[in-house]
Amino acid sequence: MMKQNYFVPTWSSIKQHQTPNWFKKAKFGIYAHWGIYSVPAAGPNVTWYPYWMYRPPSPQFDYHCKHYGHPSKFGYKDFIPMFTAEKFNAEEWADLYYRSGAKFAGPVAEHHDGFPMWNCSDTEWCASKMGPKRDIVGELEKAIRNKGMKYMVAMHHAENWFFFPHWNNDFDTSKKEYESLYGELHNLDLIGNQAVYPDHWGRTNEHQDKPSKAFHDRWLNRLKEVVDNYKPDYVWFDFGIRFIHEKYKKDFLSYYYNKEAEWGNEVVVSYKWHDLPPGSGLLDLELGRESELTHYDWITDTTVHDGSAWAYMKNSKYKTTTDLVHYLIDNVSKNGYMLLNIGPKPDGTIPEEDKNLLEGIGNWLDVNGEAIFETETWDQYGEGPTKMNEAGPFSDNRAKLIYTAKDFRFTTKDNFLYATALGWPSKDFTIESIYKLFDNEIERVELLGSTDKVAWKHTRDGLHITRPDNKPCEHAYSFKITRKEYL
Repeated sequence: MMKQNYFVPTWSSIKQHQTPNWFKKAKFGIYAHWGIYSVPAAGPNVTWYPYWMYRPPSPQFDYHCKHYGHPSKFGYKDFIPMFTAEKFNAEEWADLYYRSGAKFAGPVAEHHDGFPMWNCSDTEWCASKMGPKRDIVGELEKAIRNKGMKYMVAMHHAENWFFFPHWNNDFDTSKKEYESLYGELHNLDLIGNQAVYPDHWGRTNEHQDKPSKAFHDRWLNRLKEVVDNYKPDYVWFDFGIRFIHEKYKKDFLSYYYNKEAEWGNEVVVSYKWHDLPPGSGLLDLELGRESELTHYDWITDTTVHDGSAWAYMKNSKYKTTTDLVHYLIDNVSKNGYMLLNIGPKPDGTIPEEDKNLLEGIGNWLDVNGEAIFETETWDQYGEGPTKMNEAGPFSDNRAKLIYTAKDFRFTTKDNFLYATALGWPSKDFTIESIYKLFDNEIERVELLGSTDKVAWKHTRDGLHITRPDNKPCEHAYSFKITRKEYL
């Protein structure tokens, strides 16, 4: 029997919603930052190119002037005809996501730049009517679901309020005819003729206009349009919803959560910082994670790029497959999940570097996925010498961890305990934390991906293991410990 609608637009009602079981089992998803900003492909942080190209001094402004001319002559809108997507193939993207082991996937449906990647009813400035002239969100929805994965959309459009300099009459961003792209014209801060630039979160030391009712209505209506037309299982929010009035947040969350009854399918919303009250959605930690096992669910959004590139960037540096596999393992052991970003080229092709990383993760999960998917946390996340000194959003930018063969992470499923080594252990080694299991509780020990027998001995000092000679994979190694169901 399908459950009945019961969510009303109050925080007490909305907080009754729970992270769905499918999400708790899924652990790993992929999304793609792909849009007009993929054309210049210039960093740092490609997705913020349209912000900084209008704000000298900045590397993006200098790059823009050198390659395209002054932004008073060549504005951000002028990139749209160059965003052709002529080689975009949703089925190929979905197949790659599937082979990576991801259980949910989707696009950035609208970034801060105000260019929806679907057939948006309230503007001509969208991917179905300009540039690619295709419904990117719709094509990916069909392809991803056909692979048996859950579908997600990332919505960044609340930050469109402060993203472009509406006050500078030299730029197209101040022209009424482009308001549907660049956002509603309003006064940012002017002291005389001098603009006071906001920081990345739209804050200045002076008063700044708050989003209008019209802006709020557009924000909400676009969300409802995406939800109604594409039925996403997961709506991911960037920081910008801190600008949105609580009434509109509550209206959307109750609207979306009530779709569970209509669709017969559970949904999830994630948010950053304190943009929603705790318990009203899933906490997202951008480029960061928790340092300890938590009693609440959380997710990391991170990227294949080793640096600030959140989209395709020329000459970008990349993380390694080992980095990303270790990241996933660590997150899952602490009650977290991982959302991994890739950056396709403006023609719709996915760079070989991105492909290789996703396929590498998939190869590892083919062997060790049993220790990740559908697992739960143990009473401790792990053991070993490598510790996080900081946690929370952006903590990855402050310290890069290099794990060793003495670092283990634990997960459980039924009567199995998985101890995953973040390096190839020495021939004989000890997992000290296993001392806490009862005498005679362990029935057998196996190495996932190996048919070789694993010799072991359980003492008060821990679990002593003699590993096989041959590696079953690379990056990390999962030992499956079968526990007796009774003493």
